[in-house]
Amino acid sequence: MYKHRIVCCLVISINFFLSLQTGYSQTAAPEVINMVFSSDAHYGISRKTFRGDSNVTGTVVNAAMIKEVNSLPNVQVPKDGGVNGGNTVGPIDFMVQTGDIANRMEPPVQSATASWTQFENDYIRGLKVKGHNGLPAKLLLAPGNHDISNAIGFPRPMQPLTDPTSMVSIYNLMMKPAVLLTNQTFDYARDKVNYSFNLKGIHIMFITLWPDSAERIWMTKDLDSVNGKTPVIVFTHDQPTSEAKHFTNPKLPYKITADNTFEDLVSEHYKDGYTAAKDDGATDMEQRGFAAFLKIYPNIKAYFHGNSNWNEYYTYTGPDKDVKLPVFRVDSPMKGKFSAKDEKQLSFQLITLDPQAQNITVRECLWNTMPADPNQKIVFGQSITVSLKVE
Repeated sequence: MYKHRIVCCLVISINFFLSLQTGYSQTAAPEVINMVFSSDAHYGISRKTFRGDSNVTGTVVNAAMIKEVNSLPNVQVPKDGGVNGGNTVGPIDFMVQTGDIANRMEPPVQSATASWTQFENDYIRGLKVKGHNGLPAKLLLAPGNHDISNAIGFPRPMQPLTDPTSMVSIYNLMMKPAVLLTNQTFDYARDKVNYSFNLKGIHIMFITLWPDSAERIWMTKDLDSVNGKTPVIVFTHDQPTSEAKHFTNPKLPYKITADNTFEDLVSEHYKDGYTAAKDDGATDMEQRGFAAFLKIYPNIKAYFHGNSNWNEYYTYTGPDKDVKLPVFRVDSPMKGKFSAKDEKQLSFQLITLDPQAQNITVRECLWNTMPADPNQKIVFGQSITVSLKVE
């Protein structure tokens, strides 16, 4: 539930930009833009209980969630004072999923290849909603730490030792390179999933895992091409504090080792010690670089993430309490902090943008409140409305 609390890489292909913009130019401008947001699908593991069964696989649970997403356009939005309140949801323009499509390949978990095949079946072939342009909702992805670890290795042995399939597939779908990457040609140091596009005066940005100093090189170049009064929304996997273990090993030769648990997912070397702290707040030195970046680009108005999963709206203030960034954390169908224990709390988010007024409303969509009822309807939880206007 929501709780109020206070690098170099390839640029997205021109074809992807054009496909997004062309779709919206073919029809009259919609009053609102709808996005469904979920994260951490974690194919390959099982829920202890789901709808009266036990040890239920990720493909069953994710398919059930997508079925509920497909019903969303006809659902009545509550009169909550937010964007589109009191109306039916209407067309869904985008489906956003910010990583951990595959679970880490530790025995007896399945391979990333098998997980990606299941994800395709549910999120690509199974998703039936359409946007205001009459075309299928566009799938927007970012990689998660498990997708990356499967591609580059992990401090503990995996089976197989590496399988870049989910990472490579995310890259090919989102970046649309002229020559598609393969598991053999993929290079994580080079092949980052960083892309952006303008959506009716709102700049949408996807980055790989966390905005570290290397990612901020790409972000700076991208944001410098945007008018400073244009609101920016960032989607990524990690929370603004990130996790110490996700940084690169600070010890020479900077490789993944079992002794200090660094995973080398973020290019920046960890600065707060030589062993990865368990607390994700033990990244103050790393966060200060991001906080300074937010001061340079105050038009970054919202940040969406997964990784540590439950539905929450909060304000990120940085380690020194000198920034204010609205943040939205989303639940996982498989590994939610609360929904893993209580399936009635399973949820995704409906993001509704009013580009003209520059407002955004994020609504919690509880999709399994009656596990015994196969025809249950989505129940809205709390909603948060935030202004995107740049002062």
